Order: sequence, then structure tokens, then C-alpha cells
Amino acid sequence: MATLLHIDSSVFLGEASSSRSVTAAFRKTWEEQHPEGTVIYRDLAAAPVPHITADAWSAGYATPTKRTPEQFAAFAARVKLIEELEQADAVLIGAPMYNFSIPSTLKAWLDSVLLLGRTAGETPSAQGTPAIVVASRGGSYAPGTPREGYEFVQNYLEAVLKGTLGLDLDFIVPELTMAPRNPAMSELVPLYEASRERAFEEATTKAKELAERLAA
Repeated sequence: MATLLHIDSSVFLGEASSSRSVTAAFRKTWEEQHPEGTVIYRDLAAAPVPHITADAWSAGYATPTKRTPEQFAAFAARVKLIEELEQADAVLIGAPMYNFSIPSTLKAWLDSVLLLGRTAGETPSAQGTPAIVVASRGGSYAPGTPREGYEFVQNYLEAVLKGTLGLDLDFIVPELTMAPRNPAMSELVPLYEASRERAFEEATTKAKELAERLAA
């Protein structure tokens, strides 16, 4: 049966997090389609991946027999994350927008799994793996909006996940999530509600479609 790598990075828990709520809906549908499947789950807020160090970075380019004990230990942690990505049949990532970009914990995970000559380069080891990113945000950064130029989540993740790791990337974008809590955005609440409903519908639909695609 298929293996899903599920990564959450929101600092908020449960329904307080839009990205977690939508990834949970996707995963629920996925597990209904794959009751005997495997889910590898990483909550980067509860158990952060260490930020990349000189030992972890340099070990990836050093001859194994010449690595220091510190390099061996640091590289082993990277290899575990890389292997989780490589064995996944599908990847699900919750990526809320914090200060116009992704959470630092998600960046730390990416820094660990990006390894030239293995996951990156001419033939990335996870190339073609379908990936769904739930890119939630408090406002709207869609084309034509005043803050279009401040969108550094989808642009960045497309370059890294698709352009470098070679994943088959798709996005679900719940937006205007601050509208119910910010009086200045009260007029946008209907748009927020529509966006939220659409996100849950897409999560369910994409999970079913992906399950059927992998079973074919």
C-alpha cells in the first residue's frame, strides 16, 4: 500500500490552524482510501528539525571515510529525513505564511533534505512524487491584489519542491484566515468562508484523485 509523508509546520494546533485543519482533512480521506497504508508524520512545531550546521552541510560532500564523528552524526540525521522523502508515494505539507514566507522549521527541513547528487541534481531521487502543499495565509496575495508582490511562499516552494527536488507539485490555498479575528477585515469574512470551504473540498478531492492515481 501507499506511503504518505505528512508534514505540518504551523505553530498553532488543531482547528486554530488553517493549514493543519486542511492537511487533516486530506489525510483523513487518504487513510479512508488506504486503510492499510503507511503515514509518516512530522510535526515540525512540536519536534523541530535542527537548523543546518557546518558539519551537517559539509558531510554531504565529504568522502565517507574522511568524515569526522560530528559529521557522521549530523549527516545521519539528514539521511533519515531524506529516506522518509524517498520512500513516500505522496507528500503532504502544511505551509502557513509567516511574515510573507514559510516557517523557519519548514525551511530547516528543506535544508536537510536538499542534497546535491541525491535529492537534487540531474536525477533527483524523489523526482515525480506527487506533493500537495496547503499554503494558508491571513490575507490575500493572489495576482491582482495589492500585496501580490509579497508572496514568497508558493514562489519559493515551487522553485524548491518542483524545480529542485522534482516533485509533482500542487497547491491548496486557504486565504484571508485573519478575517474572522480582525475587525478591519470584517467585510472579507464571506470571501474567507468561501476560501475555507473550497480548501476543504480540494483537500478531499485531491486526496481521492491521488489515491486512485497511485492504485492504477
